[in-house]
Amino acid sequence: MAKRTIVVMPGDGIGKAVCDAAIDVLNAAGFDAEYVHGDIGWEFWCKEGNPLPDRTLKLLEQHKIALFGAITSKPKDKAEAELSPELKGKGYIYYSPIVSMRQRFSLDICMRPCKAFKGNPLNFIRRGAGNTVEEPTVNTMIFRQNTEGLYGGVEWTNPSDQVYDALMTHPKFKENFAWCPRPELAVSTRIFTKKYTTRIVKAAFEYAKKQGLKSLYVCEKPNVIRETSGMMLKVAQEMSKNEYPDIRVNDVNIDAMMMWLTKNPEIYNVIVAGNMFGDIVSDGFAGLVGGLGFACSANIGPEIAVFEPTHGSAPKYADYETSIVNPIAMVLSACMMLDHIGENKLSEKIQAAVAEVVAEGKVKAYDMLKLSGSPDVINKGAASTKQMAEAIIAKLK
Repeated sequence: MAKRTIVVMPGDGIGKAVCDAAIDVLNAAGFDAEYVHGDIGWEFWCKEGNPLPDRTLKLLEQHKIALFGAITSKPKDKAEAELSPELKGKGYIYYSPIVSMRQRFSLDICMRPCKAFKGNPLNFIRRGAGNTVEEPTVNTMIFRQNTEGLYGGVEWTNPSDQVYDALMTHPKFKENFAWCPRPELAVSTRIFTKKYTTRIVKAAFEYAKKQGLKSLYVCEKPNVIRETSGMMLKVAQEMSKNEYPDIRVNDVNIDAMMMWLTKNPEIYNVIVAGNMFGDIVSDGFAGLVGGLGFACSANIGPEIAVFEPTHGSAPKYADYETSIVNPIAMVLSACMMLDHIGENKLSEKIQAAVAEVVAEGKVKAYDMLKLSGSPDVINKGAASTKQMAEAIIAKLK
């Protein structure tokens, strides 16, 4: 088999540190690949007016597979203020590069596994009968629709005549919002299409079938957001009836889900949701298995796939002389990449090494020690980013 070429987009802040750690682990596991750098992030917004340069898009089109570190996004006014002087006032508008990437390449299927590692001191615990302490086994795969919904980018402040007149045709808008002066009106849309709703729901069913599971949960709000959430629930119910009769569909509202996940999280093995609610519920479940230091994800389209941790760029940590961030989320994202390209045994090998390091408990990142992220955590016994990667590598050997 020809050597793989992987596009590596470290991005901002801690992105480079966690990407370097993941590549060290991949190399040690025996994954034979060439890595090419892709420019992305705030630096390129500031000096070029484009956080996702065309040269990076071409790399993705050519090589199809990418590892992505982290990104910085700031509000509209701050983004404009940080542009190079020669670019200001020329109509440049900041859009999140990861959202742009998802939409451009139809990376519509987002998979976010939230799996507890035995021995992780950050795992969720609860009180059981007789005041006992229970640690439920959390193993949840969240399927988040990645390209539509509230993150679709179709929004206005002070909408044009055409948009405003269209809104006024809806009786609810006319009744409840006609009083608002247009310059003071901001509108964001929540668009679902049957094509992409069907794709994400089918991906969830296929995963449940492969894992031998008998149910999945649609996590939306169809009792209030009747058209869009209602579409996802209806698609799931019809798919269960016609294609997957052995897999039951459960309807759980996002607000109720955020309560129930802290009561009995072990029963929710497969969840499917739209863009915003999928983002929310995946962060909630990540908190049960160690937080964002353990939260990995895959963005999968028909041709291209991008794998990333779900944490942010944490720019203050990037300035530390020794990187302290936990690279496990990035390492697990790399494992998802291996699974995607058929290198399942290598993925299993790395995940087993991570599990062994966590269970052994001798090497812990600052988050696992429940320390605040300050430079002196190394002196308090926390492993650096590099030391955590080295501990995983040692278990591979």
